[in-house]
Formats: sequence, C-alpha cells, structure tokens
Amino acid sequence: VHLKKSTVTNRGLCETVVPLEDPIITETTSTLQEWGILWKQLYVKHKVDLFHKLRHVMNELIDLRRQLIQGHLAQDQTREIKRHITVRLDWGNEHLGLDLVPRKEFEMVDPDQISVSELYKLGDSMRQRHGDGCRIPVSHHLFINLKSFTYNSISEDADVFFSLYDSREAKQISEKFMVKLNKNGGPKNPEKVDRLCALFTDLSSKDLKRDLYIVAHVIRTGRMLLNDSKKGPPHVQYRRPYGCAVLAMSDVFHTITDLKEEKDFVLKVYTCNNENEWYQVHENIIRKSNTKYSAPSTNYGLIISLQLLRGELEQIRRENQAVFNRALALTRKLGFPDVILPGDTRNDLYLTLERGEFERGGKSVQKNIEVTLYVLYADGDTLKDCISLGTGEPSASEYRSFVLYHNNSPRWSEMVKLPIPIDRFRGSHLRFEFRHCSTKDKGEKKLFGFAFTPLMREDGTTLSDEVHELYVYKCDENATFSNQGLYLSLPCCKEDFNSCPNLPANLPFQRSPKETFWVSTILCSTKLTQNVDLLALLNWKAHPDRVLDILGRLRQISGEEIVKFLRDVLDTLFCLLDDNTDKYGPLVFQSLVFIINLLRDSRFYHFRPVIDSYIQNHFAGALAYKELIRCLKWYMDRSAEVVRQDHIQEAMRALEYLFKFIVQSRILYSRATCGMEEEQFRASIQELFQSIRFVLSLDSRSSENLVFTQAALLNSFPDIFDELLQMFTVQEVAEYVRGTLGSMPSTVDIGQSMDVVKLQSIARTVESRLFFFPESRSILLPVVLHHIHLHLRQQRELLICSGILSSIFSIIKTSSMESSVQEEVEMMVESLLDVLLQTLLSIMSKSHSGEYVSCLLSLLRQMTEIHFHHLLNSFHSKEELKEFLLKIFCVFRNLMKLTIFPRDWSVMRLLTSHVIVVTTQFLSPALHKNFSEGDFDFKVWNSFFSLTVLYINQPSLQLEALPPAKRKKTLDKHGDLRVIMAYELFSMWQKLGGSTVAHFINNNLSEVFVVHCKCIMIYF
Repeated sequence: VHLKKSTVTNRGLCETVVPLEDPIITETTSTLQEWGILWKQLYVKHKVDLFHKLRHVMNELIDLRRQLIQGHLAQDQTREIKRHITVRLDWGNEHLGLDLVPRKEFEMVDPDQISVSELYKLGDSMRQRHGDGCRIPVSHHLFINLKSFTYNSISEDADVFFSLYDSREAKQISEKFMVKLNKNGGPKNPEKVDRLCALFTDLSSKDLKRDLYIVAHVIRTGRMLLNDSKKGPPHVQYRRPYGCAVLAMSDVFHTITDLKEEKDFVLKVYTCNNENEWYQVHENIIRKSNTKYSAPSTNYGLIISLQLLRGELEQIRRENQAVFNRALALTRKLGFPDVILPGDTRNDLYLTLERGEFERGGKSVQKNIEVTLYVLYADGDTLKDCISLGTGEPSASEYRSFVLYHNNSPRWSEMVKLPIPIDRFRGSHLRFEFRHCSTKDKGEKKLFGFAFTPLMREDGTTLSDEVHELYVYKCDENATFSNQGLYLSLPCCKEDFNSCPNLPANLPFQRSPKETFWVSTILCSTKLTQNVDLLALLNWKAHPDRVLDILGRLRQISGEEIVKFLRDVLDTLFCLLDDNTDKYGPLVFQSLVFIINLLRDSRFYHFRPVIDSYIQNHFAGALAYKELIRCLKWYMDRSAEVVRQDHIQEAMRALEYLFKFIVQSRILYSRATCGMEEEQFRASIQELFQSIRFVLSLDSRSSENLVFTQAALLNSFPDIFDELLQMFTVQEVAEYVRGTLGSMPSTVDIGQSMDVVKLQSIARTVESRLFFFPESRSILLPVVLHHIHLHLRQQRELLICSGILSSIFSIIKTSSMESSVQEEVEMMVESLLDVLLQTLLSIMSKSHSGEYVSCLLSLLRQMTEIHFHHLLNSFHSKEELKEFLLKIFCVFRNLMKLTIFPRDWSVMRLLTSHVIVVTTQFLSPALHKNFSEGDFDFKVWNSFFSLTVLYINQPSLQLEALPPAKRKKTLDKHGDLRVIMAYELFSMWQKLGGSTVAHFINNNLSEVFVVHCKCIMIYF
C-alpha cells in the first residue's frame, strides 16, 4: 500500500478525492485503468489490429508516466513528455469511442474554472486538429552523412565536395561540404570514421519547392593523367577533376515521407568526357546529355544517408544531440536565410574562380594552368586561415585550384569561402598567381603572371556581387611581391584604369593586354555593406548638402542591408531630426515609417525585439515626439483630400511603433525637464485622437483608397493601447478608445469589408490588456455591446461576433470574484439575452450555431438569482414575458433535439444540461405566478412540460447505460440531473389548479402519461 498526499474537491454528498500530483499523471493512471478493461474486450470481439496497437500505446504511456514520476527531467523534456502522453491519450480515446477531453497546455481543464465559450473553443480546436498559422516561416535543414565511396579505378587521394544546386536558375545555393578521402575510399583522417556528416541549414519552404539537386564533385590529387605515369614525376601532386554525381531532391522527398526519417541513397559518379566542359558537368548529368559524360562500368559510387529536419537550429540541436556530437559540419546557404536572426553574425566573402584567357607563350602546346590565391593585409602579411574550400575541413592560408590539362582558356567555376575578420577587411586584397605546371621530368610549376583586387573601394563599400574582369600582369619566378605597394598602385581592372588617367610609363609590372582573368564574388556580411546609399546615410555629416537626396533614396536600399545596420540607421535618422527638424522632419518620418513596415515582413520579423530594445535602452530623441505627432496628424488630416493614399496607409500600419517612439521620447523629455510641457503633450494627443476619429468617421463607400486607409488604421489601433497606458490612467485610455470606437459609422452605412475590419478591431480591443481592467471594462463594454447588438439584429458577421462574445465571457469568468462583474453581467443580459435567443432560433441548424449556444450558456451560467429577478421584472407586460419564455424554452428544446455537440463531447453536453435545469428553476416561479389560474396560458405550460420530457429522456443523462467509470464521474460532478428536473416538473404540476390540470390533461394526455411513467422509473 502506498499513501499519497491528496485533496478533497466538491465536498458534500458527491465529494471527490484527488491526488496531489501532476494532473497528467493522474489522468494517465485513470485512463490506463479504463483502457485495460476495454482492451480485453477488443480481443474477445476479434478486433486484433486495434488490440495490438492499443497494447503498444499503453506500454508507451506506462513508460512515459514512469519518466514523469521520477522527476529527473529538464523543463523542455517534461513538456515534450507531456505532449507525447496527451497525443497518445487522445488517440486511444478516439479509437475506443470514449469522450473527448478538453485540454489547455496538455492538462485537462476544469469546466467550472472557465467559461462555456472558452470550453467550446478548446474542444473545437482539438477536434479540428489544427491551430492558427504561424506568420514566421519555418526553416528546414538537410542532414547528410557520407557512409562510403566505393570505387576501384582512382587509387589516389580524393576530395569530395557536396553542395545544393538549383537547376532551374543554374546556380549553387549553398556552401560546399568537403570530405578528404584516401586512395582506399576511407577518410584521410582516421578520427573521422563515421563522422563524415554535415547539416545544410536554413532552407526555406520556398527552397524546397525549387528544382534542387545534391551535387557531389570529386577532385583527385595525384598525377596529371590518371593512366599515364610519364606525365609528371610521382612526387608532384596536382588537383585534377575526376567525376561528378547528382541526386534530385524530389526523389529524396518522395522517399523520405516523415520528418527525421533517415534513408540511404547511392550516387553514381560519372566522369567528364571533355575537361573543357568540367565547369558544367553537373548540368549535363542533370539534363542527361549522355555524350558529354561517361557512366561507371559498375554501380559503384557515393553511399550517403539523408534526413530532413525542421525548426529553429537551437531546437534541432537540443532534440538531436547524438547527431551534433558527431563533429557535424554546419553548411550554410549562400546569402541570408529567409528568417534573419538578430544575433546571427557573419562576415563571409564567397569567391568563385570563373575563367581565364591566357596566351600560349611560344609553347607548342597549351598550358596546364594552376591558380594560387592569397589574402593579404595592408602591411603585406598573408592572412592566416582565411580560405575555406568547404565545411568539414579547417581553413588554409593559401588555395590552389585544380588544373585543366592543356587549356589556355580554362573554366574552373570553383568556389571558396573567405572568412576574413571584420577588422582586417579594410586594406586587405586578394592576389592570384598563375603557374604553368610542366609534365616533364622535373614537374616544375613556373610563375608567368598574376592578378589582384582590393576587397574594399575607396568609398568604403565592398566588392559588389557580380563578375569582375581583372587585368593580368606579367611576371616570372624571379618576381618579388615583398613590396606589395609596387602593384597595388596599378589598376586592377578596367574601372580602376578609367579612374587613373595619368599612369607613369615605367611601371614595375607590365599588363598582358591579351590575357584576362574573371572572378565573381558574393558577400554575406552583417557588418559590411556594398550599398553606397546606406554608407552615405550613415556618414551624412561628410555631405550635409546631399542629405535630402540621401533620405529620398532610402527606400531603394534592400531590407537585408537596413536590418544589419538597424541601430545605426535609427540613430542617424533621429540625429538628423535634432539637427534640423523643419528641414528633415517629414523625410525622417517617411523613412521611419518605411523601416517600421520593413520589420512587418516575415523575413525580418525577428528584428522586432531589436527595435524594442533600441527604443528602451538606446533611443535618445527627447524632442522627437513633437515632430512625430505633428507629421502623423498631418497625414491623417489629409486623408479626406488626397486621391493616392499609399503613404498615409503606410503610416497607419506603422502606428504601433510610431507610438512607441512618441511615448519613449516624451518619457525622456519629462525626465530631463521634471515634467515640463505636460499639458501641451496631453493636448497634442487629444488633437491626434480627434484626427483619428475624423478619419474613421469619413464615408468611404465611394472611395476604395479611403477604405484601405481606414482599414490600416483600425488594424493598428489596438496595438497602441499598451503605449498609452504608460502615460495615461486606465480610465483616460478607455475614454480615448470609447470615443474612437464610437466614431465609426453604423453597420448600415459601411461596406461589408469595412464592417469586418471594424469588428476585428473591436475583437482585438476586447483581447487587449486594457479590457482586463474593471475600470476600463465599465467604460468600453457598452460601446462594444452596442456594435454586437446591431450586428446580431441584422444577422451580419456572426462568426466574428461570436468570437468577441467568447472573449468577453472568458474575461468575466476569470474576474467573477470582482464586484464589478455583477454589473457587467447585468449590462450583457439587458443588451444581449433576447437577441442571442432570436439569433439561435434563426441559425440553430447551421454550422456555426455551436459558438452561439456556448455564448448563451456562458451568459445564463454567469447569471445569479438577482440577475434573473431583474430580468423578469424588466418586462412591461405579460405578453412580453410570454414571448421570452416561449423563446428560451424553444431554444432549450432544440438543444436537446439537434446534435449541437458530438456524442463524444460529454463534458459539454452535461454542462448544457446543468445550465438548462438551473435556468428552468429560476424561470418556473415566473411561469406559475403569471400564467396560472385565471391567466392560464396553455401554450407556455405545454412548452415547459415538453421541455421537461425531452430533458429527462436525453440519452446523455441515462446513467444506467454508461460504463461504470463514466457513471461515477458524472454522479460525482453533477449528481443525477434527471431527478432535479423531475422534482421541478412535479412541483409545477402540483401548483396547477384542478380545473387547469383537467384542461391540460384533455389536451395533452399522452405527454402527461409519459412524464409520470418516467418520473416513477427515476424514483423507484
């Protein structure tokens, strides 16, 4: 026997003992006990497939429950275990035909602690099995593991380069993953056995829809010609192209059906028939140009395993620690991913050796050209470890290209990465040395020329992302590069030559006019920019006369460049505002609006915390609020005049962050001046809200542009409440909001699209922090209920209205202990109860009736005896009361006749029955008081008795037919609800006079007989 700590709930006749442990553990225990009985019955009924599946799931639940009880898990692990448990519990309940269990954060919810509307919403979302779409894109990552390279014809060391290639755009989209293999096909480094793996990161959903291929280039290291030992001495090693393999990602996705599933693939390695076309061998293989490559004699090749992972990289790292412990090489995309994270610091220059044109130089045959690359700093020193051929291997200080045999017009198309430190970028340059590799006895490599290019231009921008045509200068083995100033003063390309018209005649190196070398570059840096306009903005003090022009061109700068320098750009804008508000104010405002809206883009959404941090910790524009308010008001006031309103709509979309800047600026000014100009600030805000109301009050039916302006304003409006609460009291903010919501035209005066936007704005107002304060709710609730009432009367936008009501009921239920709630419920009863009943009578059989049923039940459940007393006394005549009773009894009967809630939703069905019986108890005295004796109304009494008959006969209340566990649970929670209704029925029956009973029996003998029989069954 094991004693557990416990607590007693629902004290009294039907009290329940609940263990003091994690509710998930308690639920798992009771569910396993219930399943155990049903599991054996599956075997008896020959449902063998479900029998085995359920046994497997039960064993998993027992193991997961054990892990939770031990309590040795981290928070993330505990959460993941709970998720696995609830998925299995819900699966089992569904397949065994048991009840749906409403959950919140993996735990069962207590129906008494939340509103009926919220309970309905939880159950409905579980049933649909999908949540709201995430507005932020999800990153994908491809795990690749090279298991072996089986070949029998190279017998030389080899380097294998894996990359992702887009065949439609004919370009490589990722870095290269490099694997060094020995002549036997194993890893050259013995420590890397079973560790030849990489993760291609940050692939977007858009990337996965491209025509992607995994491309593997094999470069051997050895003799010049594989089958001719005479070509070059054995001690001289050349990097030489060997073969290429491709794998279509479409085949991978077709094979890998589940995330995290790892599958093996074999990549055939094809050899290129003509080295001159090596640069496009992968394209030829993809296009199946069979004449340009040769297939291997056997099916040997690269054996790799692939796995597709999804989510943030840190999450992937936590969930797949075994993978990351295998010396995993993180291989990134070229360029920034779709989701750019603020802390992602990169400074990578990707350099591709494209091609060259060289002279024969008096030789009878063409040259074997090798290119050597160095990265040199301003002082002439070679930068160490700044050249990477691919991830998976350490960086080097020099790079040697592969050699194409007898080719004076080589095309390499070989990419290397230059991870140059940011502090060494300015002043550094690249030097390319060209050597002819002789295949004679000595195997000499003779220097015959060089080319160079600085990494940064004089204006501070880096090399642009394009192909660069570089000059080739003649030299020989005796040439010395110790004094790099000798060649750095020379033009490196045609653009350089045009900017240096007066070159001296006796140059240290002579350019070879018939020789040219082409390279291309791609910069991926969070610290450097290639944009001249951005640099001009950041260094505006150097050219103050060009500021207006520079600000005007800000929109042309790419978003990637702006977010990289977000803080610097914002500092510059507010510095300009302080320098000359009148001159720069409007353009600074436009630029700020542009940047704020840029962060609404899903690619840069992660930078919103960066701008939040900037506003709180770095922003210093204490006077900025005056100009921002002035510009914002000016934009709004012009909305009735101008035809094109794009700029006004952009300002409306940026409203949230404009108010953040306004409020923080005012706080800084107030702090610096001890609260000076407070009245002027309040007056300016008051005037700004007058302009907001003016925009919303305009008749937009004849102007589509004005509709978009009003919609943008309404969408952004709820986002400013939290900022206003920093400067004003809750009541003041609520008054501002009430005035704004009240200024909107009525439903009949606006189009449907605008009507939807208006309701969405009201919905977000109700969900905002402002609405949670009782002081503000008392101000805002009347105007919200007014709009809802109008829509329900006209049967318009019912789905959005039900969502608003659901949010209100959830807040009121959470705050039910507060005294103000009673007044709010009173307000809702007066405004909504009648129109809710009317709406339900109209839509009861439609798909979204469940939302309104839950809203009605929420309201009735929240009503106390005082509310019912006020309600029944509010009718001016018995005819009005009769109409109300007939409506509510009719709605209750429909709830029991129609299948509003599915059969497995017992919690909702029992709660509905409970609310009905309690409401009936409150209404029956009014029925007896107003419609008995001389005022007897057969129609109302008949409606009442029909309701009781239907209620008592509900299948969900027939406890005798329920399984023992469910029967006990129902009795513990509600008791036998049939008994309560039967008592109410007998009580009302006895209150009828003799003549009235006789009149009733003559008209409804069969129903009375049914009622009596049923009640006798319940009692005896």
